Amino acid sequence: MNSNPTPKDSSLFAYALMAPALVVLVSVSLVPFCYAIWLSFHVVDYGQVGEFTGWSNYVKLIHNDRFWNSLWVSTQFMLTAVPIEFALGLAGALILNQKIWARGLWLPLLFIPSMMAPIVVGLLWKIMLAGSWGLLSYNIIERFHFLTGTSVFASNEYSLLALAIVDVWQWTPFMMLTFFAGRQSLPMGLYKAAEVDGASTMQIFWRLTLPLMTPLMAVIGMLRFIDAFKVFDSIFMLTSGGPGVSTESPSMLAYKMSFEQWRIGESAAMAVVVWLVFFLICNVFYQVGKKRLNAF
Repeated sequence: MNSNPTPKDSSLFAYALMAPALVVLVSVSLVPFCYAIWLSFHVVDYGQVGEFTGWSNYVKLIHNDRFWNSLWVSTQFMLTAVPIEFALGLAGALILNQKIWARGLWLPLLFIPSMMAPIVVGLLWKIMLAGSWGLLSYNIIERFHFLTGTSVFASNEYSLLALAIVDVWQWTPFMMLTFFAGRQSLPMGLYKAAEVDGASTMQIFWRLTLPLMTPLMAVIGMLRFIDAFKVFDSIFMLTSGGPGVSTESPSMLAYKMSFEQWRIGESAAMAVVVWLVFFLICNVFYQVGKKRLNAF
């Protein structure tokens, strides 16, 4: 009797292993999202689903200036924070790769900002940049007259920049450790051959390290851009979207629509629109990364 598993048995076993994760994913992601799509086509008053209204919630959203402002706010935040995190993370990874002193001690410590709960990060930076008595506010902002008489989070001009700095502080170590792991996995034979051929450090970086790490950079960059665009925690803790609407992201606006103004149908429509925009952008990014960067 042949006891070797058939390809069909192997496929069934693979699906059985994936089934628990798929059930959880469908339950907590797909079902609520489909429900949000359904809500976006209805009138929802104080949690009570009313009549079908077709595209009216989407029409209201398109004519809502705060919606377009929130998209612009998140775009500015994303394009400010992520490139800085990317550059600092890559530079830090290359430094860590040089076998610096006590590297085994530094590596676990670098994880601390990324492991901290968002509410803790928010409270920490609220104290650091509070009014004129915060540690950084008093010693840097007030002393060098960058901003006086008010908190940086109350400034229309600097509040979004301050939020970007908080994001950079929290996520640069994650980028650094990810790039460091990627650099460590590269084949050493190529580097030894380049050194034998007399290649300089910059030539090795531009012609070996950067091309070999491009797939990893593409994936991590896409994930961080998505995460930065839908930022909510730090904005909720530090500015609540203010002053005015200068730091109001789509996530923050959707929260206010749902839980302060009870415009749940319109907020569901906004969630669908933002998802659709990012789906199209990520699909283009995926196709380019797959064909030109071999990233997927």
